[in-house]
Amino acid sequence: MRGKSQWLTSAALSVAMVAPMGALAMKAPQDDHERHEQEEREQRVYDSTHKDYHNWDARQDQAYRRWLEEKHEAYMEYNRLDRKRQEEYWKWRHKHEDFDHDHH
Repeated sequence: MRGKSQWLTSAALSVAMVAPMGALAMKAPQDDHERHEQEEREQRVYDSTHKDYHNWDARQDQAYRRWLEEKHEAYMEYNRLDRKRQEEYWKWRHKHEDFDHDHH
């Protein structure tokens, strides 16, 4: 009986020691949320007129908002614009690439 008791105690201790390592290896829910936010901040957008991609990050969003202000238009998410308006934005954006260097 003593051998069985020692084995159970040993097994219980092993599980107790390994369980915290398993918990560390699991992703926390907030990690997925942070990764999703990171992906949203770094979304790539295709400019069909110039046939290139742009990272849609904070700087691009700032330029987009400036474009809307110059046109005296209310904010609307870029991806909700129709294709013609998106092309207008990229045409303007390529003419104002210096905006990246002026605003850090």
